[in-house]
Amino acid sequence: MSTRNGWRGAEETVSCIACGTEVPQAEAREYDKHGNRFDRDGKEFEFLCKPCDAAQCHQPRDGLEATLVRAGAGRTDDDTFLQQYLELVERE
Repeated sequence: MSTRNGWRGAEETVSCIACGTEVPQAEAREYDKHGNRFDRDGKEFEFLCKPCDAAQCHQPRDGLEATLVRAGAGRTDDDTFLQQYLELVERE
């Protein structure tokens, strides 16, 4: 869904990846699972609402995102993901 805002152009609504709340994109925070939100070429960003963004740890995660991807985050059911994640973490 989008609405018209003369100052910003088309105002899109995005879904927070943490809580599922729908918020205007201008009121959300971009989340880049690759860790470099300033390198925008070819990327599609996910979004967090402001309360969820504030609750997140903003410290370096040294390989966490790569481990989540290898474990199947977002592509498999929770039980399979957790099993694969634990196996990967135990190996490292």
